[in-house]
Amino acid sequence: MKFGVITFPGSNCDRDVVYVTRDILQRPTHRIWHGDSDLGDVDVVVVPGGFSFGDYLRCGAVAQFSPAMRSAIDHANKGGLLLGICNGFQILTEVGLLPGALMRNRDMRFICDRTPLKVERTDLTWTKNYTQGQTITVPIAHGEGCYYADGDTLKSLEDNNQVVFRYSSPDGTVDDSNNPNGSLNNIAGICNKTGNVLGMMPHPERAADARLGGMDGLALFESVLATALSAA
Repeated sequence: MKFGVITFPGSNCDRDVVYVTRDILQRPTHRIWHGDSDLGDVDVVVVPGGFSFGDYLRCGAVAQFSPAMRSAIDHANKGGLLLGICNGFQILTEVGLLPGALMRNRDMRFICDRTPLKVERTDLTWTKNYTQGQTITVPIAHGEGCYYADGDTLKSLEDNNQVVFRYSSPDGTVDDSNNPNGSLNNIAGICNKTGNVLGMMPHPERAADARLGGMDGLALFESVLATALSAA
């Protein structure tokens, strides 16, 4: 299992992901500059968090045109695994791989905190090491993390079981009082219909080392490896 992590001007979480996949999980990891169209022979492409191109126009609006992203789209359309974290989630909605959009937080403030998430699906490559309904704690750091979609899109997401993570209380209760940014339906992460593309605002790579105060995010990356081993 080989990982590729795309770096844009303004990325600031690419090294965090590389630390998890290369140093903690000991998997071959290729750093991909946004201007490169060749992703190499990677199995999993990660679009990390940060502020691609400064987010000056709109989050992900410029990054979507990078050669590496065009290749990442092709990778995903062929069934390859693609993970977008925070700004990466924003980029995946911009390129149309995931529906909806990420807007300014409800209180118009940047949020940096740890938040509980309810795991809604455990049948995905990304989540098999979690248990159904499990509550995990993962850091968030965003100013535009409010997930929005029109009514028909939200219904489609729910009907097709595409919501993977929701903001919740520590006991797993999902309601607006535990929603840090105003995301509709408390959505923290979604997948495409086939499940090979996952986008999430929280940062699992920042919860993968006990020295950082939490390990709940590591299971996401370990799930990918476990799926690969079971298929071998």
